[in-house]
Amino acid sequence: MTTAYELTHLRVLEAESVHIIREVAATFERPVLLFSGGKDSVVMLHLAAKAFWPAPPPFPILHVDTGHNFDEVIAYRDATVERLGVQLLVASVQDDIDAGRAVEETGPRASRNRLQTGTLLRAIKEGGFDAVFGGARRDEEKARAKERVFSFRDEFGQWDPRGQRPELWNLYNGKHRKGEHIRVFPLSNWTELDIWSYIRDENIELPPLYYAHRREVVARDGMLLANTRFLTLLDGEQPYEATVRFRTIGDATCTGCVESSAATADDVVAEVSATRLTERGATRADDRISEAGMEDRKREGYF
Repeated sequence: MTTAYELTHLRVLEAESVHIIREVAATFERPVLLFSGGKDSVVMLHLAAKAFWPAPPPFPILHVDTGHNFDEVIAYRDATVERLGVQLLVASVQDDIDAGRAVEETGPRASRNRLQTGTLLRAIKEGGFDAVFGGARRDEEKARAKERVFSFRDEFGQWDPRGQRPELWNLYNGKHRKGEHIRVFPLSNWTELDIWSYIRDENIELPPLYYAHRREVVARDGMLLANTRFLTLLDGEQPYEATVRFRTIGDATCTGCVESSAATADDVVAEVSATRLTERGATRADDRISEAGMEDRKREGYF
């Protein structure tokens, strides 16, 4: 007697993502997977490991390193690479600053987050990558809601939201000329709640920053920023200790946290189920530049 496999909502999403990852591996010559140590890239790498198990994923992972990372994320990244046996490539923003290819911002609100774009494009060109996996989801932000699963980038790495290719019946067009590439988003149809439900069900380990912990924070512009060595305090700002967790992880100078007591994946699922703010809208200062800030950066080559 056989038992029918229950095709739940999460299993449908998983199957779709695995199909996309395998399609890229089969049709592109030089894929690479962007890995930041954030929850979405962690889930994406977990899906890639599933797609090719028991062999490791047949492509390297790329970390665009701003130099302003949380220590816990770097430790998690290195442990994950060792556990899965994947090749890690690191593209350093500091290298571009030292070489004069990028100019570091100055002042108390300075961030290296915008400098990631040039570093990413350099790494893609130097590596000869023709497909770049990213963990963006359509529910995160308005500009990302416009993305296709296969998102064409021209020879300058730029994105034209009006010139995207149709994806009828889940058929993906990866044709491109030399020097062009495709950004691939296997998690396009997932939501933050889907991600956390999957993390819970698959028992996926994350950097501890995603769960409630005590740390020094600074209230700024309606957000709580971690008081790290990378943050310059403004006049009148007083750090204080709070129980917080991060909903998204990026450059430590512009990634906020939220007060929370959610210490397990079950707790986070319950918390996310009740929220009405996206994680980027609530905790990313770099998304508050303007109404079209993310779209402008994506046109330039940002992920």
